[in-house]
Amino acid sequence: MKRVRVLVADDSAVFRQLLASALAQDPEVEVVGLASNGVQALELAARLRPDVVTLDLEMPVLDGLGTLQALVRHHPVPVVVLSAHSPQGADLAVRALQLGAVEVEAKPQEPWTGVALAALVQKVKAAARARARSRSRTGPVRMVAVAASTGGPNALASLFARLPNLRTPVVVVQHMPAGFTTSLARRLDEVGAMRVEEAQDGTEPAPGVVYVAPGGRQLEVWDGRWMVREPEPQDVLKPCADVTFSAVARWFSPALAVVLTGMGRDGLEGCRRIKRAGGAVIAQNEETSVVYGMPRAVVEAGVADFVLPLDRIPEEVVRVVEGTP
Repeated sequence: MKRVRVLVADDSAVFRQLLASALAQDPEVEVVGLASNGVQALELAARLRPDVVTLDLEMPVLDGLGTLQALVRHHPVPVVVLSAHSPQGADLAVRALQLGAVEVEAKPQEPWTGVALAALVQKVKAAARARARSRSRTGPVRMVAVAASTGGPNALASLFARLPNLRTPVVVVQHMPAGFTTSLARRLDEVGAMRVEEAQDGTEPAPGVVYVAPGGRQLEVWDGRWMVREPEPQDVLKPCADVTFSAVARWFSPALAVVLTGMGRDGLEGCRRIKRAGGAVIAQNEETSVVYGMPRAVVEAGVADFVLPLDRIPEEVVRVVEGTP
């Protein structure tokens, strides 16, 4: 018999272990992961693909509702939400059901008894048979937008070496000075199946082609074509992922954003706009990032739909672009 694979997310180490132990005592259940906050829960859910997630609403770093939203959007896994005995807890529980939780249970109060935990185990097993609700994108992905900074060139080479020839255009924003991105485009063109070139002003993005944003400039879109412009005096990042991603959201939605290793928070606002326009966001996980700054920003803001190691990102890009389940 296939056992129900459960991920437990709770900020209380004591309750987390008690619930995990109660679940593990059932021969039909396997506890595959434990998370102490929402960011960990998203990373483990992406890597482990559990059958059910138990989710405490009151967690640090990224709270339960933010975690639930990210899980529901592109990780259609049944979620059992645990809510505190309080008016505020009741309000959060109703909101969780509206967002897509399949079950809301009152969190057992201390002292935690075997009877209460056993009842919760049965709820988790029942949730595994439920159909999770997923908020699908508004249509086929029209462009893939990739952002990277520190450690980016090697990460990009790894990504494109594993990607097939996609049926959408791809744009890459790598923080680099003027004159360096031509060499980057040439290097990426040599490693994989897709054609890679530096973006030129006035060019219409073509399926199967990767466009690298020119260093020292800003890359936008106007009337469906690339617009390469001089940066504003106050611009620190040239090119800037937020600038390009926002233009992609405006002209090529729904899009898929991929945020790789890098320092700072560039890409967060652009990812928010891509999400609002019906797109999706993949973030590289901490373990495989040289600097976990840009990916961390989108994960902690609850914007990332997938948090994956670098070697898992290409297959997820293909899955999202092709629209396969």
